[in-house]
Amino acid sequence: MMNLNFNTKKIGFFAISGIIVLLIILAFTTKEEENITQVDSSALEVQVATPVYDKITEWDEYSGRFEASNRVEVRARVSGFLEKVNFSDGQMVEKGQVLFVIDQRPFRIELERAKAGYEQALASLKTAEDNYNRVESLKETGALSTEEYDRRKQAFVHARASLELAAASVDHAKLNLEFTEVKAPISGLVSRDKVNEGNIIDGGSANSTLLTTIVATSPIHFYFTESESEYLKYVRLAKEGKRGNARSEGIPVMIKLSDEEQFMHTALLDFVDNEIDEQSGTIESRAVMDNNDHLLEPGMFGKARISGSEEHKALMIPDEIIGTNQSLRYVYVLDEEHKVSSRNLTLGPLHSNGLRIVRSGLQPKDQLIINNLQKIRPGMPVSPKVVDIPLPDQKK
Repeated sequence: MMNLNFNTKKIGFFAISGIIVLLIILAFTTKEEENITQVDSSALEVQVATPVYDKITEWDEYSGRFEASNRVEVRARVSGFLEKVNFSDGQMVEKGQVLFVIDQRPFRIELERAKAGYEQALASLKTAEDNYNRVESLKETGALSTEEYDRRKQAFVHARASLELAAASVDHAKLNLEFTEVKAPISGLVSRDKVNEGNIIDGGSANSTLLTTIVATSPIHFYFTESESEYLKYVRLAKEGKRGNARSEGIPVMIKLSDEEQFMHTALLDFVDNEIDEQSGTIESRAVMDNNDHLLEPGMFGKARISGSEEHKALMIPDEIIGTNQSLRYVYVLDEEHKVSSRNLTLGPLHSNGLRIVRSGLQPKDQLIINNLQKIRPGMPVSPKVVDIPLPDQKK
């Protein structure tokens, strides 16, 4: 009986001891969890996102200037007194429309003189022809000397040549009279009249008086230059079948104006020059586009966007999260221990969605840190919050 009591006491002692040990373990565990919680709560909260990984076509951009598809300096082909201006400054004119009229009276007089000379030459030819016909039959009989026969024949030939000369003078006088009406050689937008009515103008030479100019602006041309290396890139892409031939296939070109945010106008590449400029190392290209609403004027600046690659998968990130360390470009990423790590990158151009193309240095599943970049450093623990990378258009 005493032995049983002793065993019972012994069991009770061990039970109490176990409970005490368990309480001590729970106390230490709770303390450790509190410490961890304090560490987690003290970690800086950052937003993390994976890079945008999508199929894209890369674009190259060039600045350029619009030029008229056709431009003409209107000059007179005869000299005289400017009698009339038949257009309003800046209006649209059609090909063949009379723009200026030069005093026609002197030219009409010259035409009448030329016609009279023609009639005179015609009469002389008739007389010479009759004289020649009368002696033609006498030559065979010997009743007429050879000298007389030759004289009358030569007179006939001379009269015929004189008639042709008189006819040419009539045509010339008609042409000069026609030239007194200065007509639009092309359809387009006319400038102001640079010479007013009542002035004497010179015509018919390289230094003739400039009367006005006409430009054809529909379609309109856009000229830009690209470097030798870019030209070689396009040629190689075309040879590999990854891009159309710029000289023969009408490559699409997107254009935006100086006051536009987006590339809103579509043109076609229709010309690439035949040589590289030795001084600048560039080659000129031209895109042509419709301008039916006459929004575009020659001399305007614009920016062109043209495909610079085949369609391919690419990683893209926001420009503002990219850091610079001398010549290196880097971003902060989250490692497996929720600590900050740095990654050096090789970058490409900005894509049309506003994100920067990454050539190397990142993987599609890497978690980029996209905020609080000034407060973090490599090795620092952070508290991540997963978000999506916002496109530039979504930030506005």
